[in-house]
Amino acid sequence: MTTHITRQQAVDLLKKYNQEPFHILHALTVEGVMDWYANELGYGEEAGFWAVAGLLHDVDFEKYPEEHCKKAPELLAEISAEPELVHAICSHGYGLCSDVEPEHMMEKVLFAADELTGLIGAAARMRPSKSVVDMEVSSLKKKFKDKRFAAGCSRDVIQTGAERLGWSLEELMEKTILAMRSCEASIQQEMEKGGWL
Repeated sequence: MTTHITRQQAVDLLKKYNQEPFHILHALTVEGVMDWYANELGYGEEAGFWAVAGLLHDVDFEKYPEEHCKKAPELLAEISAEPELVHAICSHGYGLCSDVEPEHMMEKVLFAADELTGLIGAAARMRPSKSVVDMEVSSLKKKFKDKRFAAGCSRDVIQTGAERLGWSLEELMEKTILAMRSCEASIQQEMEKGGWL
């Protein structure tokens, strides 16, 4: 799977419907994580497609939270997004706000990693380093078990996501921490450059 959409087109669409720095940061994080996963799992030639799906997965969430994953196809049509990209983006809300099921490897990764990046990001902000660079799976598991911590991050979705991939929870956590490490510095720069920090 490849996409004809340029990163600039994707960024422009994201900014059109998202102004909250938190949402921009999350979009950039999931973009970087998806790019890392594509290369890590042997889908390097599809990395652009994976990354754009990550960047735009929540394109409709800030302005249309009640219609999340239902409004997305309409917004994505503005940049003539491929049906495969629309399907992938809608599938990340499966069982919550969408009945589009994750089928391809990329969709399963997006479903699993999206929610987990939120938990990892919240855990990183509690660390003295404010970073994932020194985060261990063991400390993340403690946060995962504490239901009060980052209560908005669904443990069920993360667990289901790992199962859909055929991975243990630890494996999903370990890979996603590595993925977030790979893009943390460049995202920081982009946030500063865009005036979001």
